[in-house]
Amino acid sequence: MTELIPAKGIENKAAGEASGTDVALAFDDFMQAFEAFKETNDERLSQIENRVSADVLTSEKLERINKALDENKVLADSLAIKAARPQLGGSPVRSGAALQHKAAFDGYMRSGESGGLRALEGKALSVGSDPDGGYLVPDETETTVMRSLKDISPIRAIASVRQVSATTFKKPFSTTGPGAGWIGEASARPETTSPTLAELTFPTMELYAMPSATQSLLDDSAVNIDEWLAEEIRIAFAEQEGTAFVVGDGISQPKGFLDYTKVDNGSWSWGNVGYIATGVAGGFNVTNPSDNLIDLIYSAKSGYRGNGWWVMNRSSQAEIRKIKDADGNYIWQPGERAGAEPTLMNFRIAESEDMPDIGTDSFSIAFGDFRRGYLIVDRVGIRVLRDPFSSKPYVLFYTTKRVGGGIQDFDALKLLKFGLT
Repeated sequence: MTELIPAKGIENKAAGEASGTDVALAFDDFMQAFEAFKETNDERLSQIENRVSADVLTSEKLERINKALDENKVLADSLAIKAARPQLGGSPVRSGAALQHKAAFDGYMRSGESGGLRALEGKALSVGSDPDGGYLVPDETETTVMRSLKDISPIRAIASVRQVSATTFKKPFSTTGPGAGWIGEASARPETTSPTLAELTFPTMELYAMPSATQSLLDDSAVNIDEWLAEEIRIAFAEQEGTAFVVGDGISQPKGFLDYTKVDNGSWSWGNVGYIATGVAGGFNVTNPSDNLIDLIYSAKSGYRGNGWWVMNRSSQAEIRKIKDADGNYIWQPGERAGAEPTLMNFRIAESEDMPDIGTDSFSIAFGDFRRGYLIVDRVGIRVLRDPFSSKPYVLFYTTKRVGGGIQDFDALKLLKFGLT
């Protein structure tokens, strides 16, 4: 059996720069792990057929390989992202205003000198300018942070994202469409009925992070302050966002798609999220587990399946990897390259650790067109307020952005409930 030996030195690359060779070696390790997983799982299934139950050592071995498979995938994907990530400030052309803003912001971050920023933002009358709550970061820093959020936050990567300048975004939608029908060429045209409109509201909520630095770090001219700030806040923002987009309650945070009222898909109505039950408390159908997943796929209308995504956590993926179809093929397949999403029945998987583990009556798997179904609203501008007083000798940087989110098309998303009904 293939030994799971990581490429020499590759694990250390996840913290620094990554080359194409590093990515290729890490992805090769991942594919070797998947082959080892299939081999061990086939052995487990054979033992179940011959002995009614699997050997304990084989099951433990399978779980170890499953864990190694997850770790190798995370490493390969992170290296692929790092290899593709452009350097901050790598744009060849900058406007004079952008250079002025960057220089003024650098002075504010290092020494607290705010006169330059105050003058620039006052002259620009920027919609995001609010000196009492902080100063806007340069555009390229904001772009880097937002790009990183998309790389890290699984729901942001597959949902619709809209930038707004107001604190609330309102989206009208039609509950009943305009009257329409067929008519003869010379026939009279009766007046059609008007559509009935309603409105969805997406308020933006304040998300904050507070990285700290020593004054010696700030005084070091070799340290790129923009890059340091972007690196410090991107993970904190992404983790908070990722949780809110899945399970947020809509109070001082976005409303997650699991927080809406859930109804059996046969009784679905607008404003609710439809679900399909597995028929087993805390598990898949024992005889044909893949049938539950097929039912979930086809609970969504054909127009939503073309861009369908699965959303689940790593634990649920580990269970699904063991499932075969009627022809003996594994229904879970790895991506064709490092950084590519794995697929389940030819639909891509977005891994979100904020999805619940499989349990009794849990909604652990979602499927649908998240681009049409879930909307993320970003208010333009990320602000920073320098605080050298609260935690001496450290300097705190209170960094905020405003973001909202919620379901915009309730017919686009479906859930799998691990319960009897």
